Amino acid sequence: MAEEELQVEEGGKKKGKLMLIIIIALVLVGGGGAAYFFLFSGSDEPAAEQLAEADAAVASAPATGGAGGKAEMGTALYVAMPRPFVFNVPGSGRDRLVQIKVQLLVRGSDNEELAKTHIPLIEGTLLQAFSMSNADDLITEAGKIELREQAVTEVQKALKEIEGRDVVERVLFTGFVMQ
Repeated sequence: MAEEELQVEEGGKKKGKLMLIIIIALVLVGGGGAAYFFLFSGSDEPAAEQLAEADAAVASAPATGGAGGKAEMGTALYVAMPRPFVFNVPGSGRDRLVQIKVQLLVRGSDNEELAKTHIPLIEGTLLQAFSMSNADDLITEAGKIELREQAVTEVQKALKEIEGRDVVERVLFTGFVMQ
């Protein structure tokens, strides 16, 4: 009788292990099927059509330039100024020393070459615009934004006098230190 009970218990343990293996196998197969469904279902045609339409819109957009208009639309390129701008600005308590590292956003390789050609003019214009600022204004984020917008306006005005069009789209501050 003791031997019969032992055989019944061993059979129960084997069935439990077999059921556990079957359940794990079903979960893995079900998970794999779900992953396959989510990864490979649907069509990529709408996304491809949207990309084709966007490319066609960019290609057919008229390039502006010449006497009036913004910078020619093209690839965004960045022209780094060779050295940071270091200048003094007056403040309410005391004068402050400011260092600004600048890069210029231009569109297209033609504008990149023009910007590189006129770096001395751009540096002089930016230094003049920066030195007209006030330390109390430069402490705030709004003051920095205003200085950046003024810098863009001055650089565009200076380059428009020489080249007849906007070469620089934006002036970016990549480093700003005030002591």
